[in-house]
Formats: sequence, C-alpha cells, structure tokens
Amino acid sequence: MRSLLLAPLLLTACTPFEEEVGRSERAAQDRIMLVRDAPETLGHRRLVYQSAAHPTLRGFLTEEGLPDFIAETSSEDRQYMILYYLDSMSAYSCRTRRGTTQPVDVAGPYKMTKRETAVLRELQSGSERHASMPTEH
Repeated sequence: MRSLLLAPLLLTACTPFEEEVGRSERAAQDRIMLVRDAPETLGHRRLVYQSAAHPTLRGFLTEEGLPDFIAETSSEDRQYMILYYLDSMSAYSCRTRRGTTQPVDVAGPYKMTKRETAVLRELQSGSERHASMPTEH
C-alpha cells in the first residue's frame, strides 16, 4: 500500500530528467558539437548521457579519452555519432539502435583531412575566445 502512494512521486521525479534528455537530443540532431566540461557544452552533456546509456561507448571513451567534437544524427530506428579527435586527426563512427542499451558499434579510426581538422580547430579556437570574454552584468 505504501509503495502505491509513493509511485506518483517517483514518476514525477523522473519526468524533468527525461524532458531534459529529449531537449538535448533534439538540440544535438545533425550538429557538430564541441566537447568541453568547463564550461559544459551540449556535446559534453550528450556524451555523458550516451555513455551512461551505452556501456560499450563508456568503455571506448575510457580507453581513448573524450573527443574534441562530436556529431549526432539518427534515423527512425538507429542513432549515429562521429567522434572527432583533432590531435591525432582521426574520427570514429558509432551506431546503435535508438532507445535501447544495445552495444554501440564503433568503427575507425578514420583519418581526417587537413581541411576538416582546420575547420574544427577554428571552431574550437573561436569557442575558447568566446568563453574567455568578460560578460556584462
């Protein structure tokens, strides 16, 4: 009986997290995102969420480290992510089924072109300049 009384509270407590995950997934769709933890970026939040949902991705990130950028997209039943590592000029492609804790298939490394690397480095340095600018109050 007591657990029946607590059930609505537990369901309500889960809702904001699920809404946040849905919002961040929509915001991440078809975008290249910087991965930085301070100040935290959408790319970092998405990696934290995806690695919590997919232990194989978490293991890969533990071994390889966090990428500099990620790109996410999805189809009806699959989710895709590309992890970009600028120092090694390499990228990895990841895919899994949507809405499951199925293993993530990781392929690569693929060699990035000099142009791809230059474009992402420019985005990275622009972001660093922006983050270091004083804010007005």
